[in-house]
Amino acid sequence: MNERFSLDLEQQAITLVRGFAMDAPRRANSGHPGTAMALAPLAHVLFGRVMRHDPADAEWPDRDRFVLSAGHASILLYSYLYLSGYGLELSDLEAFRQWGSLTPGHPEAERTRGVEVTTGPLGQGLANSVGMAIAERNLRARFGAEVCDHHIFAIAGDGCLQEGISHEAASLAGHQSLGRLVVIYDDNHITIDGDTRLSSSDDPAERFRAYGWHVEELGEVANELDILETAVRGAMAVTDRPSLLILRSHIGYPSDKFTDNPKAHGDPFPPEEIAATKAKLGLPRDVAFFAPEPVVSSYRQTAAARGAAARAAWTARFKRWDGDRAAWEAAWAATGVAGWETKLPTFTPGEQIATRNAIGACFNATVDLVPGLIAGAADLTGNTGTRLDGQVNQEAEHPEGRQLHYGIREHAMAAAMTGMAHHGGVLPAGGTFLVFSDYMRGAIRLAALSQAKVLYVFTHDSVGLGEDGPTHQPIEHLAGLRAIPGLRIIRPADANETAAAYRIAVEREGPTAFVLSRQNLPVLEGTATGAVDKGAYVLAGVDQPALVLIGTGSEVALCIDAASRLNADGVATRVVSMPSWDLFAAQPDSYQSMVLPTGVPRLSVEAAATFGWSRWADASVGIDRFGASAPGAVALVNLGINVDNVVRNAHALVSRGKP
Repeated sequence: MNERFSLDLEQQAITLVRGFAMDAPRRANSGHPGTAMALAPLAHVLFGRVMRHDPADAEWPDRDRFVLSAGHASILLYSYLYLSGYGLELSDLEAFRQWGSLTPGHPEAERTRGVEVTTGPLGQGLANSVGMAIAERNLRARFGAEVCDHHIFAIAGDGCLQEGISHEAASLAGHQSLGRLVVIYDDNHITIDGDTRLSSSDDPAERFRAYGWHVEELGEVANELDILETAVRGAMAVTDRPSLLILRSHIGYPSDKFTDNPKAHGDPFPPEEIAATKAKLGLPRDVAFFAPEPVVSSYRQTAAARGAAARAAWTARFKRWDGDRAAWEAAWAATGVAGWETKLPTFTPGEQIATRNAIGACFNATVDLVPGLIAGAADLTGNTGTRLDGQVNQEAEHPEGRQLHYGIREHAMAAAMTGMAHHGGVLPAGGTFLVFSDYMRGAIRLAALSQAKVLYVFTHDSVGLGEDGPTHQPIEHLAGLRAIPGLRIIRPADANETAAAYRIAVEREGPTAFVLSRQNLPVLEGTATGAVDKGAYVLAGVDQPALVLIGTGSEVALCIDAASRLNADGVATRVVSMPSWDLFAAQPDSYQSMVLPTGVPRLSVEAAATFGWSRWADASVGIDRFGASAPGAVALVNLGINVDNVVRNAHALVSRGKP
């Protein structure tokens, strides 16, 4: 790849980007100009000199990946996507942070071509990049360097390193010896409140060295293109551990008034300071979004030539490659090879099996046919059903391993899985207790926002987990997760519904959360053919019911037992299994009214907070308090999750008459 930007063109482009970094926030009256101004040279070194990327094909598998963990500096990324020819135009920069624009306040992977992951909440992008590096190494080990051989680059700031998730992610990356990961830490000494000395006195260099990273303190070279390139390429040559390059930059440079000023972080520059800084840069003082066509077209032509050459070389290698193309294609589609679903286990009514064990049976029955699957847990592998039998642990000595031990790092696990999914080639599944989804919520939210295909295996899903008590017994967690748009949540009634849930997750796009029991549950009649895909279906009962019991998860069997009593009492009762609110909500009104007939009283039964059930039910049996330390069965009975209480509430509802 000999295509090279001229030094004059490089400096002109950097100058334009510094102008965009002032103009876009000023036009929007919102945004973060200072970091983008300071890092314009670094971003050019990455996009213009170092990274293998092709603006003509933003998704070719062997491209280098770039993550802007300091996502508030989004105008920096948008500027280089514009200059490189990824489809953004000047009008998009002018529409920065506006309704419907391709340049939102923080980068969004599903909105803007060339954005790899959705970032903004600080530290998440750093952890995403760790997941990307795990995915790259695993694919390279399994399929060969001739088809997968690239690097992951990330820019992180002081906020990223202060957030707790960075500690978990850095520790995991160091333990895994992720040599293809290069993180540049923008050490500008500034947070919104002021100098970083207000809140931090640790030594990031020593911290990352202790985590097992290669660390270089570059010093005051933020404007030195050749030195920056040499440092980045030197880090790329370190193959046995991740690299952190610490760059001392000056936020707001070269503004006289706002360099090293906290106001440069999150406030648009005043018009007079923009004019003065533009004059200093040699830009027209009164021209917003100055972008002379010769500079833009020359930059795009050079970027296109570099990208085409890199992608053509990979395409030639891929044509010669004699590996398993069916497995490669299935991995990159994050699904199974043809016919994979026929290997899913089925379970016999009357069997007793915890749904956490059922998901493990599904993983192990299909692991050879879902080639992208990498499973693991936050130190709870055996407890959550995420152990892959016969698979080696992924680590530096076995990068091909598909069993990943995250350690007690739920924050990093969740964000790393998002990175794996957005890298491509990997279908990550990660397990922990449902109550600890609290630690993961930020990453889950971003995965849902960006529709990353991630499998969350949440087990120990109710007070039925028992003696660990209220600190470990989830109550409000289902309601909280259900409130996240774009997150598919499935709480299966038994092992057969669990198998169907896994099939749905593998075959469809976006993230899926399985909510699974610790305790054994009976395999029920009718679930093997139940319409789990539709979110809810009639499991038992009459065509003309006087009452509908709606259950999820372990409470469906309870509803079956309660319905038997109610029918004997003369109350014609239908039992509906509703494993997924969101799948049911997506069905047409005709199907919903068939399952839940209009005018028939409905009682929901779920061992969790009743918040939100008014959408589907007229009354609810649930748990609107914290749990208690006791054997699971005892806790359930004493907290009202028992047949007597369901029957009592059902009679009370029916006696009130039709809703």
